[in-house]
Amino acid sequence: MSYVPPAELARAMVDAGHSKVLTSTRDTLIRAFMGGALLTLAAAFAVTVTVQTGNALLGAALFPVGFCLLYLLGFDLLTGVFTLAPIAYLDRRPGVTIGAVLRNWGLVFVGNFAGAFTVAVIITFVLTYGYSIPPNDVAEKLMHIGEGRTLGYAEHGAAGMATLFLRGVLCNWMVSTGVVAAMMSKHVTGKVLGMWMPIMLFFYMGFEHSVVNMFLFPSGLLLGADFTIADYLVWNEIPTVLGNLVGGLVFVGLAIYTTHVRTRPKRAAVEIAPARETETV
Repeated sequence: MSYVPPAELARAMVDAGHSKVLTSTRDTLIRAFMGGALLTLAAAFAVTVTVQTGNALLGAALFPVGFCLLYLLGFDLLTGVFTLAPIAYLDRRPGVTIGAVLRNWGLVFVGNFAGAFTVAVIITFVLTYGYSIPPNDVAEKLMHIGEGRTLGYAEHGAAGMATLFLRGVLCNWMVSTGVVAAMMSKHVTGKVLGMWMPIMLFFYMGFEHSVVNMFLFPSGLLLGADFTIADYLVWNEIPTVLGNLVGGLVFVGLAIYTTHVRTRPKRAAVEIAPARETETV
């Protein structure tokens, strides 16, 4: 499948981060909108499969289809640029400044939210015939997810906040691993195989993805779930974004860049003198 070795992979990551930072405002917003929309359509699909079959593993196994499609189409997610843009800055690529990186993150956040919220409005409208009938089983599940993953964390106070943050870290550790794994192959089949497992893992384990949550929680609010916008921001979205940043940047971007781009010289080989034979008397 035309395997790309780690040193070449690391350079491809830096190139990708450089390209994303320099992309025009219009193109960044369009790509982020479509990335958020495709990922959250897949999330709606996975929730529907889980509810209708009673099999959460099946829903998680099918969820990566959205991620694979958006990646192959060249769309962007906040979790991905958290990992790739900073290493282009560390590599001192032309035009990549801290301000340019922050600009890219901000535009992708806005585009992802717009795409995810658009899907939230459409899906909740469809599930309730324009909010004219009570929520069905899928809609009820969306409401319970929103309540459990805001008020549920709040019930545990600081421990709940720490748990939320760490789930965000673990999530983007896996998601960004999927992004990087796609670069390990030059063929579509290899890219899809590389992406599938870490994306399935994060979804099944219930880790917190900032873009998926841009769909789940607005959907719950639109359906009348028992939590507020403030609950969503304080007890989910903001800590999740911070956790995603740490997970993707530290455990994927910096780890690979440090050891495969800024590689330290190998240790000198030390010759060991052969042991002298003991003379016998």
